[in-house]
Amino acid sequence: MSSFFDQDRREYVRVRADIPVRYKFLAKHIQDPKIEDIYQGVTNNISGGGILLCGVVPDIGWLSDLLMQRIVIGVNFVLPGDQEVIKALTRVSWIDAMDENSKKCQMGLKFKEVTSLDRDKIFKFIIRSQLPS
Repeated sequence: MSSFFDQDRREYVRVRADIPVRYKFLAKHIQDPKIEDIYQGVTNNISGGGILLCGVVPDIGWLSDLLMQRIVIGVNFVLPGDQEVIKALTRVSWIDAMDENSKKCQMGLKFKEVTSLDRDKIFKFIIRSQLPS
């Protein structure tokens, strides 16, 4: 017998892809200089709805603000086989355990704002990735 919680809740197909990502935390209420920095991470998978970002959260105190969307994340990345940067504003859906020393973790990011042109590029990349070589 299947229950609601047993169903896969994903709206989009995900594909594995190791893509470098530049990202920036965005919040009006934080006066910390670390909020101005640009960070380097990587996505291990991508879908039409978002990415899995592996990277640093510079301040553990930001975790609740990230989960409550008081801090959003701007991301920039280039899809394999493309040359144009995809820019998106994302919100954090979930955060995996953080390594206390490195402050690295995995974050499920959902696209909040992305142009239709960039979303189409992502969809085309996902379709190409699933076709036999």
